[in-house]
Amino acid sequence: MAQVKVYGRRDVWAGRQREVSDLLHGCLVEAWGLPEDKRFHRFLLLDTDDLICPQRSDGYLIIEVVCFTGRSDEAKRALIRAVYDRLPFPPEDIEITIVEMPRVNWGIRGVPADELALPYTVEV
Repeated sequence: MAQVKVYGRRDVWAGRQREVSDLLHGCLVEAWGLPEDKRFHRFLLLDTDDLICPQRSDGYLIIEVVCFTGRSDEAKRALIRAVYDRLPFPPEDIEITIVEMPRVNWGIRGVPADELALPYTVEV
């Protein structure tokens, strides 16, 4: 399981969510083996005054991947590299954070996720 949150400026990124989502999901499929149909992406587009980062351009994006624990350090590196390789934006304007938590901390389809049988491997 992985959920993606993308933060950016509304005046720059509104209307481009599908483009960014497709690129990010391709990276997750490639690096972590997520199924094509397992896409959970949220775009939190903010007004100019709500995203203050004077060291970055207007196109600055923060990408946060929230996932189950279990991926190896190399798998996490592969995801980060894939994002930087695929996204056609300056690398200085993209920051990626991977936030892991135990499955027992997630509730999915009415049960704690550690009791849920997944059709894909998390331990990559």
